[in-house]
Amino acid sequence: MNDALFQLVSHYGVAVIFAATFLSCLAVPVPTSLLMLAGGAFVASGDLSAGPVMLAALAGAVLGDQAGFRIGRSGAGLVARLESRERGAALLAEARGFVARWGGVGVFLSRWLFSPLGPYVNFVGGAAGIGWRRFSAWGIMGETVWVAIYVGLGYLFAGHITEIADI
Repeated sequence: MNDALFQLVSHYGVAVIFAATFLSCLAVPVPTSLLMLAGGAFVASGDLSAGPVMLAALAGAVLGDQAGFRIGRSGAGLVARLESRERGAALLAEARGFVARWGGVGVFLSRWLFSPLGPYVNFVGGAAGIGWRRFSAWGIMGETVWVAIYVGLGYLFAGHITEIADI
C-alpha cells in the first residue's frame, strides 16, 4: 500500500496532498500523515517544490476544518449519523469534553498533538457555537504546526521514508 501512496504523490503531486488533508479534516480515513511525509521526501529529492507542497497541505487542512465547522454549525445530518455509530459517538463525546475544557487551545492541539480528535472538534466547534474567528485562528495555527512537522519529517528522513511508513 505504501508504494501505491508514493506513486499517487509522484504522479499527482500537490493535488493528492490537498485532497487528503481536506478529506481527513472531515473524518474520512485517509493516510494523510503518510502522504505529507511522502511529499516532504519528494521535496528533498527535488521532484516537488517545498512551497506548493506546504501550501497545498495547509490549504486542504484549513478548508477541511472550515467545512467541518460549517457542517457542525448548520446542524447537518452528518453529526447525527456520526453519533449513531459507537466509535463516532465516543469520539464526538471526547471532542466535546476537549473543547469545553480547553476552548481555542483545544482546537490548536487537536490539529496536531491529538489529531484523531481534529475532525470531531471541527464538528463540535461549529455546533457548540465557538466563534468562527477564534476557531479559525487557533485552527490555522495548529494546522501550520501539523503540516510543518509531517512535511519536515518527510524531508529530513527522505532516505528512510519506506521504513518510517512501515512504522
